[in-house]
Amino acid sequence: MELFWWLFTVVLFAVGLIGTVLPIFPGTIIILAGAVIHRIMLGPEKSIGWRSIIILTLLTLATYAFDFLSGYFGAKYFGATKWGMVGALLGAVIGIFFGLIGLFVGPVIGAIAGEFLAGKKMMDAGRAGWGSLMGNLGGMIAKLVIGLVMIMIFFMTVPSPF
Repeated sequence: MELFWWLFTVVLFAVGLIGTVLPIFPGTIIILAGAVIHRIMLGPEKSIGWRSIIILTLLTLATYAFDFLSGYFGAKYFGATKWGMVGALLGAVIGIFFGLIGLFVGPVIGAIAGEFLAGKKMMDAGRAGWGSLMGNLGGMIAKLVIGLVMIMIFFMTVPSPF
C-alpha cells in the first residue's frame, strides 16, 4: 500500500507542475495536496514533517502573489501609468475566470484600457499591455520554478522508502 501512495504523490506532483504553466489546474495547490496526503496516509515516520508542510504552504501562497502582481509590475516596468497598472490588476482578476486565454489576455486588455482612460495614445497603451504580458510570462516561470523547489523540498526531507 505504501507504494501506491508514493505513486499517487508523484502523479499529483506531475499534474501540479503542469498546472503551474497551464491555469487549468491549481498547480502548487496540487503539489501541496500531494505532500499533505502523503503525510496523512503514511504517517510522520515515513513522510515529511509539519515544518516542511508549512514551508510548502508559504511557497504556494507566494505563487498566488506572483499570479496577481506579475502583470502589474510588468506594466509598471514598461512605463504604464497608475491607470494602466490598476487596469492590469483588474484584468488579471477578471481573466482568471476565462481560463488560459483570460489569464494572458485579461491583464493586457486591462492595462491598455487603463491607459486609454488616462488619455494616453495607442503606442503608450500598447507598451503597457506588452509589459503586462511579459510580467505574466515571468510570473509563470517563477511559479514553475517554485513548483520544482516544492517538489525538491519534499524529496529532500522525506525518508527514503527503500
